[in-house]
Amino acid sequence: MRRMPSPFMNHGACDVRRAQAHTPAWWREFSQAASRTPAAERPLRLEPAAAIKWHFTQALAAADGATGAHCIHELWMRRELTVNIDAALDQLWGRAAPSIPDWLPMRDIEWLPMVYEICAQFQAQARGRTNIYLVLLDYSDSRAEPHAIYVGMSHYSAHQRFDQHKAGIRAAGSVLRRGLEVLTGPALHLRNIRRRDAARIEGELATALQDAGLFVQGGH
Repeated sequence: MRRMPSPFMNHGACDVRRAQAHTPAWWREFSQAASRTPAAERPLRLEPAAAIKWHFTQALAAADGATGAHCIHELWMRRELTVNIDAALDQLWGRAAPSIPDWLPMRDIEWLPMVYEICAQFQAQARGRTNIYLVLLDYSDSRAEPHAIYVGMSHYSAHQRFDQHKAGIRAAGSVLRRGLEVLTGPALHLRNIRRRDAARIEGELATALQDAGLFVQGGH
């Protein structure tokens, strides 16, 4: 495969050799499964950072959005300081936009790993037709921390409900005016749950995120 310019710093030689030691069959199997693997499973969690960066260059060369998304996500979860996340996102969107899973945000969010950890603490007791959803909000005009988060619940999908907010349909003012994108990944396990569970989780999740220091809207 042709090497693509990387937003990452130089890889460690040993870790790169480890990445290159993966067989074509391993790469093919991982790539095929990547689009079906939730971000929260972190399939690359045991890989060293330098190997993940090498995998990312291969994903760019192959225009493999799902594999590239898992590479960025894993380094994101570790807050790998040698990674320029915005540059990596720009490269992946420019190279493989059609195959990028919808759980990968379009911008760097410093506190995203914490949101995953907090959301993972909540579980529904029964399946149903209601979805918990999160929306990234833009407060760059009024707060030192430019991003905030909205917590909501709906029987519509997260993206459908976001579109409704932006169209002014039963819209929360914060999402209508400040909504940037849906943060799909952290709440994937809270889709299609019982409404009673969703109502409880919506409020408790909003409180937990607020207690962690985030500026939270919604949650009621």
